[in-house]
Amino acid sequence: MNEPLINKPDYLFNFGYLNLDKLLRSQQKPEPFTPGEPLFWDDSHIAQQMLSFHLSQKTDAASRKQETITRTVDWLVEYLGLKIGQTVLDLGCGPGLYATYLAQQGLMVTGVDYSQNSIEYATRAADEMGLPIIYRYQDYLTLTDKAQYDLVLLIYGDYCPLSPEQRSQLLQNVLRALKPGGHFVLDVTTRAGRAKFRQKNGWYVVESGFWKSGPHLVLEEGFDYPELDIYLDQSTVIEADGKLSVYRNWFQDFDQRTISAELTRAGLRVDSLWNDLLGTPFSEGGDWIGVVAQKPS
Repeated sequence: MNEPLINKPDYLFNFGYLNLDKLLRSQQKPEPFTPGEPLFWDDSHIAQQMLSFHLSQKTDAASRKQETITRTVDWLVEYLGLKIGQTVLDLGCGPGLYATYLAQQGLMVTGVDYSQNSIEYATRAADEMGLPIIYRYQDYLTLTDKAQYDLVLLIYGDYCPLSPEQRSQLLQNVLRALKPGGHFVLDVTTRAGRAKFRQKNGWYVVESGFWKSGPHLVLEEGFDYPELDIYLDQSTVIEADGKLSVYRNWFQDFDQRTISAELTRAGLRVDSLWNDLLGTPFSEGGDWIGVVAQKPS
């Protein structure tokens, strides 16, 4: 949680080493999918903050709440007719919230995530519960699994931060990993949902917060690229010694045409579209599109 600096010692407000030239450059609208700090989710402080958000039942900031996760898995098991012993690959599995419940339904689950902290937590939890889940610390863009899974999941918009080239690579990996006739299930954000969020443009100073354990200034900005259906959520963080870090979260939004076309080009067949992954029938104007696609037999 961010703790605003109120009645704190004056030294906490002294950002005397601020490099204004570097700061000005960081505030320019970047080209789409220009990266910020690499692998920031594995920073020891940020990783702990992320894990707490994943596990929180008060917010959907990192993962959906357990009730929604349970309903999603129940719907997928019923809709896809999943049977005990079938294999599932959960990409971007985080601390294993979906993987755990899938395994409790008798499915053989492999979880992949690029956060070492989340994978370690998920592995400990599976061991404690006696669940035979395989967890791997891996970038799913490097996935080489071949014809192993009846179902591949990529849930809670994890497809949207990827560049077009990364999405193409991911879809090749998913297609290779699926058994013939296997399903790929994902959900993506829409511009209708994006319009409900206030475009960020502000700042705050905290003694300790999400990004850093010590005093820091955060400049929040949102950059919209409406002609490309892309949005950037950017946080520029300046520590007391003047160190500047730029964290970027990109979002590629979709509509039913664009997501269907992208999956089809990759060789997948789109079986059905939904307004979520709870079985809500699709209609225009929703915040999300849930997609059930299939590898041809």
